[in-house]
Amino acid sequence: MPRAGLSTDRLVSAAADLADEAGFDRVTLSALARRFGVKDASLYAHVRGLDDLRTRVALLAAGELIDRIAEAVDGRTGKDALAAFACAYRAYALTHPGRYAATQIRLDPSRIAGSPAVRRTAEVTYGLLRDYGLQEPDLTDAVRLLRSAFHGFCALEATGSFAAPRDLEASWNQAIEALHITLTNWPRAS
Repeated sequence: MPRAGLSTDRLVSAAADLADEAGFDRVTLSALARRFGVKDASLYAHVRGLDDLRTRVALLAAGELIDRIAEAVDGRTGKDALAAFACAYRAYALTHPGRYAATQIRLDPSRIAGSPAVRRTAEVTYGLLRDYGLQEPDLTDAVRLLRSAFHGFCALEATGSFAAPRDLEASWNQAIEALHITLTNWPRAS
C-alpha cells in the first residue's frame, strides 16, 4: 500500500528540486527517501527504480523547458524568435541546473514515445527553423547545431569557464546573430 502523502508526482517534483540543489547525478532513491522520512522500499510503490525516476525527472524538465521556450517565441519570427528561444533556453539551464542536466540524458525511445513534452519540443523547434525555409534533412542538422551551440555556451557559463574580459552578454548576443546568419544562409542538402 502506498504511504500516505506520497505520490509519483510529489516524488518526481522533489527529485527535480534535489537535482537543482545537489546535482542530477546525486538524485538517488535513498536521498529522496530521506527527504520524505521513509525507507527506500516505500518509493517503489510510485516508481520502478532509479532509471524510472530519472526518466520522469527528465520528462518533467523537458516539459518545463519547452513551455518557457514556447511562451517566449509565441508571435515572433526569424531572428526575434531565435533570440527568444535561445534566451529562454539559457535562462532555464542556468536557473535549474539539475533539471537541465536531466534533459541531456539519453532516454529509452519506448519511454518517451507519445510524450507531450517531446512532441511539443519538436513542434516548437521545427516551427522556428521552418521560418528559415529549412526542410529535412536540413532541419535535423540545424536542430543539432542549435542544441550544440546553446548547450555548449550554457555548460561553459555554468562552470565559469569564460575567463576572457569580453562581456558575456555581448558574446551571447553575437552568437545568436551568427546563428541567425547561418540559418538564413543555410547550405541546402543536395
